[in-house]
Amino acid sequence: MKLRLAIFLAVLTVIRLAICGANELSPDEAYYYMWSQRPDLSYYSKGPGVAMAILASTKLFGATEFGVRCFSPFLALGTSLIVFALAKRLYNEKTGLWAVLLIQCIPIFNAGSLVMTIDPLSIFFWSAGVLTFWLALEKSPKFSLWWIATGFAVGLGALCKYTNLAAILSMIAVLFLVPAWRSEWKRPGIYIAIAIGLLCLTPPVVWNAQHNWITFGHLSERGGLDSGFAFHPLQPLEFLAAHLGVYSPLIFGMLIVSLFTGIRGIQTNRKTAFLIAFAVPLIALYFGLSFKEAGEANWTAPAMVTLAIFGVHDWLRRCQKSAWANKLVFAALALGALISVALIISEPLRTIGVKWPYAWDPGARLRGWKETGKVVDEVRKEVEAKTGAPVFLIANKYQVAASLAWYLPDKTPAELGHPPVYIPESQVIQNQFSFWPSYDLFEEAPPSQLDPFNTEQQGVNKFVGRNALYVTDRAEGKPASSLMRGFARWEYVGSRQISLHGMPLREIRFFVCYDYQTLPL
Repeated sequence: MKLRLAIFLAVLTVIRLAICGANELSPDEAYYYMWSQRPDLSYYSKGPGVAMAILASTKLFGATEFGVRCFSPFLALGTSLIVFALAKRLYNEKTGLWAVLLIQCIPIFNAGSLVMTIDPLSIFFWSAGVLTFWLALEKSPKFSLWWIATGFAVGLGALCKYTNLAAILSMIAVLFLVPAWRSEWKRPGIYIAIAIGLLCLTPPVVWNAQHNWITFGHLSERGGLDSGFAFHPLQPLEFLAAHLGVYSPLIFGMLIVSLFTGIRGIQTNRKTAFLIAFAVPLIALYFGLSFKEAGEANWTAPAMVTLAIFGVHDWLRRCQKSAWANKLVFAALALGALISVALIISEPLRTIGVKWPYAWDPGARLRGWKETGKVVDEVRKEVEAKTGAPVFLIANKYQVAASLAWYLPDKTPAELGHPPVYIPESQVIQNQFSFWPSYDLFEEAPPSQLDPFNTEQQGVNKFVGRNALYVTDRAEGKPASSLMRGFARWEYVGSRQISLHGMPLREIRFFVCYDYQTLPL
């Protein structure tokens, strides 16, 4: 069995490595690449983990799609091996093999094995922390290095995605749920693990102390905690519907059945308590928040690691007793695999003439950015030829700006050290672009240019009087009001339909903004 598993995972990893460089970067990947080119202790919304991973991979393999993503298939391989090791240790080899097969049939896991975002890193370190925590408990009451490994797994995961800190809550829950493990509170291991995990967050803490704790405000906003109490009963349904899509309907339904089965068995089985404790807190947290505002389905992804292992154990027992359970398991795995493969081959199918509309493709937002970059470059040149002066580019949101920064044929920034594309200026910090040089930046002026009567704006702005090309993928009739206030006038110059394989993908609108004037302080 082990040999067959090794061959299966090796072949799958090779296939993923071959595929991952063949598709365009998603907007988030292009955004994180921009982070990696500007190394820092932390960033607006997340720690430095994903940026450091991309920096390392592009140093090895260059600034290409493959260079950005090449670690992802190996992270998926590592997660699969950890799942097998944990499931085998808790139950048996058969459970381990089926658990590995199950996660390969989950669409969101397959997508994460082909792209480099925070999720592949988060799930890998979460899985590693769960395994090392179990091994530490196995060695108890003797202290082992597994406690230290657990702390680093939690901490490194949190540097990629702050959600991984929920693993500490799960560890605490495990020690309270199982009477035999409550004595761990009298030993140093758990305290050392938690301390190491929190100490790993020193870089983001230092960065936030230097930036007015901006990440805390962002996380509060993302969770809907920045506004007053609200109750939206339909939002949880939207949250669940998103999970049905990214985990495959039958697989997610079966895992939820197993979740309730596991909750009922927490008091009678320490293995059940262990696995369910690493699933419930994260799922309960985000499901509770969804009554105010539905979150993203990938937020609960780490919780599905142990739930998948318990789900396999649960459904293997059901299959021994019922023929319909066998049929349901087969149908669930087949449907999940079919959805996963469909997401991967949708673009190759179009190249051979299959008319698969992008409106029906969940991965459509990842497509066509290379063509979009070419179109934007063409329109920029047309505007510059018409006005007789160079223009700088402003995109309506960071995703568009980052994708254009990667796929523009001419990536030359308007000023040295600036990003190739800006987002509209704002006095409110919106994302990482707010920390990079922008067209509203005042630079220190030589003494001869200082205005002795102006004590507030002691500097110069190199963009005053220049024109900009505003690029948006929204159906906007005019530029954003925050953008218009900084220019003397604006002009709509048309839209371009981005199509691939003869099918419409997205519409890009263009506005020329004339004669930039800095906004008053």
